[in-house]
Amino acid sequence: MAEKITPRDRDYNQWYQDVVRAAKLAETSPVRGSMVLPPNGYELWENMQRGLDGMFKATGHRNAYFPLFIPKSFLAREAAHVEGFAKECAVVTHYRLKEQDGDLIVDPEAELEEPLIVRPTSETIIWDTYARWIQSWRDLPLKLNQWANVVRWEMRTRLFLRTAEFLWQEGHTAHATEAEAVEETTTMLDVYARFAEEWMAMPVIKGVKTASERFPGAVDTYCIEALMQDGKALQAGTSHFLGQNFAKAFECTFQNQDNEQEYVWATSWGVSTRLIGALIMTHGDDQGVILPPKLAPIQVAIVPITRTNDDNEAVLDAAEEMRDSLTRAGYRVVLDDRDQYRPGWKFAQYEVEGVPVRLAVGPRDVKNGTAEMARRDTGEKKSVSAREIVPAIREALHDIQKALYDRAYAFRRDHTQVADSYDAFKAQVEEGGFVLMHWDGTAETEAKVKDETKATIRCVPFPGQFPGIDTAAAGTDPVSGQPSEQLVVYARAY
Repeated sequence: MAEKITPRDRDYNQWYQDVVRAAKLAETSPVRGSMVLPPNGYELWENMQRGLDGMFKATGHRNAYFPLFIPKSFLAREAAHVEGFAKECAVVTHYRLKEQDGDLIVDPEAELEEPLIVRPTSETIIWDTYARWIQSWRDLPLKLNQWANVVRWEMRTRLFLRTAEFLWQEGHTAHATEAEAVEETTTMLDVYARFAEEWMAMPVIKGVKTASERFPGAVDTYCIEALMQDGKALQAGTSHFLGQNFAKAFECTFQNQDNEQEYVWATSWGVSTRLIGALIMTHGDDQGVILPPKLAPIQVAIVPITRTNDDNEAVLDAAEEMRDSLTRAGYRVVLDDRDQYRPGWKFAQYEVEGVPVRLAVGPRDVKNGTAEMARRDTGEKKSVSAREIVPAIREALHDIQKALYDRAYAFRRDHTQVADSYDAFKAQVEEGGFVLMHWDGTAETEAKVKDETKATIRCVPFPGQFPGIDTAAAGTDPVSGQPSEQLVVYARAY
């Protein structure tokens, strides 16, 4: 039987951990802060990779790979960067072990001349490389992405949401002009937003981070923010305009078309396996995870139901024919003909794992030329024609993808409020969700609100993000009483 899952309304944090375990998406490893990704979790990440990778390449980016280890001196070259990451770095100081008195110890004679940092992010090692690759305006723009793992030492971890080691992609681009770099930054933010909404069925808000929330070393950080079912926000992706900070730190210059030397303009952008956590908390229910069809490792599970030996061959033949038809049509299908598990157990496990559609085929279905189709998102069951199985599945998967987005959008809409006083704001934050309030633009007011309510400014939203709410209208910050240029998005967050 599927593992027991704690109801969300009883203990949301435990529900999340139960779902991750029961759906076989991830588990803790012997190394604190690192996780093992079983096939269910890694195949989900692979599908995210494929979707994003196609979108990156469609916007002119190519993949490359840069070293895992970064010289300590590199990290020190950009002041804001080192300040932001110094407390999270894993450091390699020796290169050899030796046996001593039956024990394995670090060889004190094998100390590195310079310690190496296990990459927390790759700006420094990449810009050292770009300084060699870029000489002229003809070498620009340079638009690369890498799929990799990074390490940011964490004391308190949670699978997918905050781990010491995680998988991600990081894009790093170099440009001849400031305008071109800014355009790249916003273009990639749009790519992330489109992926979140069209592939993950997860509505997001686009905006810019405040100075205190910027990526270390960035001039501006843009983000997408999503709202989870417990009313907390989750940062789902960031895109950074780095100005010329890293180009200056690594002396990356180019000869422009007027034969003058100038510094390159830079961007970086990334999303990680945190997206899997976002997916779980956006769509999951008390039975397990619910996966959007575009990303589900298995889109259709076919379960044959046999009762007598005489029925077995006909039922299996019918199930195989459905599987083959759906596979030829391009769907990810599994035919579960394992005889060590009963059909009821299989139904329950596919429900926990979030498979969008389940088909059951029994002797009566074979006789009638049908199959029973069950939708994971609604639990709806209906009989469908075996001859029309491909169009029936096509329609069902399309409807599920849309329904998941619509449901998540309705939840966000119903959990978004505008605060016209600080007292109202405090009460609304306790209820959860996005709370829009005027902000005077000062770090002092931002820190005061965070200290008193644990809510942070998730972003300064772009216009038009909230239908019916003019976030660009000027007003007064109810906390300080000072003028405010627009509403900002506050929330408690992961």
